[in-house]
Amino acid sequence: MGFAGRFVSVALTLLVAVLVKVYFDLSAPAQVPDIDFGEYWGPGDAKNYKENVIVNPFKLAYGEEVIGKLKSKLEDVPNLAEPLEGAAFQYGFNSKRLREILDYWRTDYLGRWNERQEYLNKFPQFKTQIQGLDIHFLHVKTEVRNPKRIVPLLMLHGWPGSVREFYELIPKLVTRSDDKEYVFEVIVPSLPGYGFSEGASKQGLSPAKIAVIMRNLMARLGFKKYYVQGGDWGSIVGNLIATFFQDEVLGVHLTMCVNSAPIGSVKNVIGGIAPSFVVEDKYVDFYYPYLDRMKLLLTETGYMHIQATKPDTIGTALTGNPVGLAAYILEKFSTWTNPQYRDLPDGGLEKFFTLDELLDNIMIYYLTDSITTSQRLYAEAFNIKEISRDFDRIPMQVPAACAKFRHELVQQTNWALSDHFCNLIQTNHYDDGGHFVAMQLPEVLYRDIVQFVNRLYRREDQ
Repeated sequence: MGFAGRFVSVALTLLVAVLVKVYFDLSAPAQVPDIDFGEYWGPGDAKNYKENVIVNPFKLAYGEEVIGKLKSKLEDVPNLAEPLEGAAFQYGFNSKRLREILDYWRTDYLGRWNERQEYLNKFPQFKTQIQGLDIHFLHVKTEVRNPKRIVPLLMLHGWPGSVREFYELIPKLVTRSDDKEYVFEVIVPSLPGYGFSEGASKQGLSPAKIAVIMRNLMARLGFKKYYVQGGDWGSIVGNLIATFFQDEVLGVHLTMCVNSAPIGSVKNVIGGIAPSFVVEDKYVDFYYPYLDRMKLLLTETGYMHIQATKPDTIGTALTGNPVGLAAYILEKFSTWTNPQYRDLPDGGLEKFFTLDELLDNIMIYYLTDSITTSQRLYAEAFNIKEISRDFDRIPMQVPAACAKFRHELVQQTNWALSDHFCNLIQTNHYDDGGHFVAMQLPEVLYRDIVQFVNRLYRREDQ
């Protein structure tokens, strides 16, 4: 072997050594951080704060004055630009379709507002003060007499969703059925700054901090052990609850499992080079081609950059503006349910959802003026300080399930997830379903949750 050969051999050896070191550095586990269970997020000085631990009943009670003002705004729709010829939802929300929905909202939906408000009040709702914030939540107990077991389940929504996403799912969970030996007791909070939950007055209320608030809510209600389920931000917060409080969470079920640690990203790229080595062939198209997945995210995440940098600016444009609010939110329920719906003039909105369901969700944002405070979560999550905390480097031993729906925005293989989700006992792939699956396919999601809990109770073979 000549000098050149020896040089190449040494160089390759050094390169392999460096890559091995980088791999082990990226995959090195982190520790659960110290938790401040009383961190104050309300207005003013925390020294003047004394927490009121009373849990108070809550109901929506918006009368004719509020609804009449909304009707007036919907009667005074601006001169919307006509969609380009041949365009459906490729440029955003189609203005022809928007006019139809606004007309339905003003005449039909608001004409039945008492009925819709009664529906939104169908489950017991409450508020309680936690760390300076009034936190709203549904708390639905079973009416089954002498159930064999009662399983506490904390369910968490995301943006631009709300507790409304779970209304079709809750009755299935709290009733007796042949597929489970237990019934669930369901707790569904509005995330801080969303809907009827108060937004923070202080900077820094990140998903990790919200995880502490949600855990404190469960403790307030007397639950020492419970399950967690979530999608979108609910997946992120639910993951963090299970990561920080591993002795309390019995199991975590997510519809958007993500390992955001560097090793997860490295494995995503490696998997793209040889997909068949990291995932079964029949599921490859859930994750790859990797470049196509990245193109989809670029197409669908312009809103994220705005909300992560200037949430108050876009929030100001949408607050008190039912036309803009409807277009901004409903567009997500179109393209995030299936990206191909961009090619449909009606956005495919009523393929799975009714207009009443969609408008219920919009009304929660509109009536509470919470669009700005909800969007601030992006700024609190997507900044260098928060991202550098690398919470997904903490091994999470809680039994976990990932329900993977074909049109979900973010997908990672189990191989990429495994460094964080160390006890991933269930993964199901579904040929349909998107980002708002609790509302889109409640029966499918219900069965997936029950299958997961059954595995833990019955110790089914994996």
